[in-house]
Amino acid sequence: MKTRKLGSKGFDVSEVALGCWQLGADWGNSITEEKGLAILETAANNDITFFDTADVYGDGKSETLIGEFLKNTAKSIQIATKFGRAADAYPDKYSKDVLRKTVEGSLKRLDVNTIDLLQLHCVPESLLLEGDIFHWLRDLKNEGLIKNFGASVETVEQGLMCLKHDDILSLQVIFNVFRQKLVKELLPQAQEKGVGIIVRLPLASGLLTGKFNKDTTFPEDDHRNYNRNGDMFNVGETFAGLPFEKGLEFVDTISNTILPEGLSMVELALRWILDHEAVSCVIPGASSVKQVLSNVEASSLEPLSAEIHQALSKLYTEDVHQYIRGVY
Repeated sequence: MKTRKLGSKGFDVSEVALGCWQLGADWGNSITEEKGLAILETAANNDITFFDTADVYGDGKSETLIGEFLKNTAKSIQIATKFGRAADAYPDKYSKDVLRKTVEGSLKRLDVNTIDLLQLHCVPESLLLEGDIFHWLRDLKNEGLIKNFGASVETVEQGLMCLKHDDILSLQVIFNVFRQKLVKELLPQAQEKGVGIIVRLPLASGLLTGKFNKDTTFPEDDHRNYNRNGDMFNVGETFAGLPFEKGLEFVDTISNTILPEGLSMVELALRWILDHEAVSCVIPGASSVKQVLSNVEASSLEPLSAEIHQALSKLYTEDVHQYIRGVY
């Protein structure tokens, strides 16, 4: 597993990290504690050194499970968590006191003395514009409750707002072969300013695994069922904003005309992201040990050819882009 630095002033992270939303088991098929710990252990044993979670994943269950794992491992793992989507703050009850209480709760669940990286969790754009929330983060950093802070954002514009703050360490963004808008402006500016890029939804909610078809169904409480059209939150967080059926068509196109022999769809999707120098790491989720092992392979692969990058860029520009829904 190769490593990269998270921002010019940050810490080293594994190129392929672990997204931990699924460990909260508040959507889709529930993951038992035993299975969750096995996923975390497999990740650590395969040199994944960075876990990304949030206070709202399973109402704290994901953080608690990670905390349990950390108590029983000798591996050095950096933890990123988030603030801003729980009911005590979202959508209009943000304050420094609420932030502090949230961080104290995360510290307790994770069973650590300080948080390696605290990220704003897709907070309202008005807060980013106003800027006070960044002062609150600086105060918590000065007090030692957090070591670094960043932001998870929904749009290019929100990312650019955050980049105005020189002490922000990282941005977490949706970026994959179906969501390439960031290439032109946000990624170059982040790289220039030394801000790390953490990529979520690298597999577009599983579309880019190539394992779904028109007959695939999802549990009633799975966001890939109830949020297909953005009924509960930004549609971009589900299938990267593509209608499911249209996404399947594009996956077939990639598989039949672009995917090189000997490479899986997952490997292509993750390797494409890692080929962008501005990216610090990808954080695919994993609901099984097998998926962890599949994801880590991307770090050992050679960069994709210029021809493949050109073909994927053309597919996005000429076909995919027009079907993306939601703020972007």
